[in-house]
Amino acid sequence: MNTASGRAGSARASALAEELRLLIGKLKRRLREQGERDDLSPSQVAVLLRLERHGPATVSSLARSEGMRPQSMSSAIAVLEAAGLVRGAPDPQDGRQTIMSLTDACRERLRASRAARQDWLSRTITARLSPKEQDELAAAVGLLKRLIDD
Repeated sequence: MNTASGRAGSARASALAEELRLLIGKLKRRLREQGERDDLSPSQVAVLLRLERHGPATVSSLARSEGMRPQSMSSAIAVLEAAGLVRGAPDPQDGRQTIMSLTDACRERLRASRAARQDWLSRTITARLSPKEQDELAAAVGLLKRLIDD
């Protein structure tokens, strides 16, 4: 490959990367609008998702995993507890620690929020894209998977 075509390919890849990054950001915002996140901060949402994915955890381990100071994490947890989204229980191995977990109401809220986003995206694809365009989108999704899969 000659230098000129290499630069052109690199410039095209760079332009595609920027366009894709901006587009994915916009899609994330649109999906967020469809879910019910109410007045939760990004760090509070991150705590809920971490507890959902990894199970119950102490406030200090949540703070470490999210790169926050323990005092900041305690504040975030207090808001989530007051909203009925998390609950604490004494750590059976260390009574000084509290293990935080999601409430059933929080799990239902997360499920409903995901369902709302899925429904919006499905309806939007059906309404705005022809069957041929949906096939093209499916192929593009396959390419995007190749970009992120290890």
